[in-house]
Amino acid sequence: PSCVPLQFLSYLGACDRLLKQGYEEGQVEEAMEMFQYSEKKAAEFLRLLAQFNDMGFQQNEIKEVLLLCGNQRERALEELVMK
Repeated sequence: PSCVPLQFLSYLGACDRLLKQGYEEGQVEEAMEMFQYSEKKAAEFLRLLAQFNDMGFQQNEIKEVLLLCGNQRERALEELVMK
């Protein structure tokens, strides 16, 4: 019998897939926690975070806005531009 819960294995698999996309380990773990281990939501968050970061916005502001806007790109971009 395995002592490792299935949820943990799926968490590790999700983290591994996100890391292979080039995201930093700390960011992957943080995103997975923020979105209750939903790989899909974490991946979208990380994608938008990188996009807005490339546009020159501050990372802490991006995180805050993405959480408030529920990862909705257009709304988040409006919020960032207004700040």
